[in-house]
Amino acid sequence: MVELKTRGELDAMRAAGKVVAAALAAVREAADVGVRLLDLDEVARSVLAEHGAKSSFLNYRPRFAPTPFPAVICVSVNDLIVHGIPDDSRLDDGDLVSIDFGANIDGWHGDAAVSFIVGRQDPADVRLIEAAEAALAAAIERMRPGNRLGDIAHAVGSIGRAAGYGIPADFGGHGIGRAMHEDPGVPNDGRPGRGMLLRPGLVLAIEPMFHAGGNDAYEVAPDGWALHTVDGSRAAHVEHSVAVTEDGPLVLTGASQR
Repeated sequence: MVELKTRGELDAMRAAGKVVAAALAAVREAADVGVRLLDLDEVARSVLAEHGAKSSFLNYRPRFAPTPFPAVICVSVNDLIVHGIPDDSRLDDGDLVSIDFGANIDGWHGDAAVSFIVGRQDPADVRLIEAAEAALAAAIERMRPGNRLGDIAHAVGSIGRAAGYGIPADFGGHGIGRAMHEDPGVPNDGRPGRGMLLRPGLVLAIEPMFHAGGNDAYEVAPDGWALHTVDGSRAAHVEHSVAVTEDGPLVLTGASQR
């Protein structure tokens, strides 16, 4: 069931979104060559504690997962698309890093992701991240009353396809609110003018995922969580939680109000 949020409920979600923005900024600041992935998880945990928030990810177990998620961030490096589990490995010069993070305050969730490069920047990686960010911006612009879910999917997919990138078909965005994952699902590719009508109060986590090899296929890691590109090509993942309002899209996980 799709639940539309009131203005007061959007304010509550914005509080969670501010924690998400703060944690992602802190993790990005801490990420450097030689830093352990587990140390980045500790940075995010400290932000949660500072704000009195709970993790949306820790111990979360969707139907596809063999075990509960053991961390507060997903860290996906290079050929990992999403759902990477932080471990003792250390970042190398030139790594492409995607960080996904969710926070819960008073029962309301926020969810966002960023991708960036540690150290030396490969122009191909820069283009991949910029395409994902452009797709996210285009999708957010479609978050207006009267548009349809397919308009969001098309905004993401058209940018990814034009650049020749792969898009994992079974994973995309989602509704968000009292639960981290709510209806509806938000595909990263689709036809405009199709699907559910967007109405004020609808909140979606929009999350483009592109991989450079152009292949839509992916492989699941032995841990049952992380997704790898099948050809070893690099992947980028970005995300914001966004509300449809009469005044236009409201980004709940950004550093500023709009």
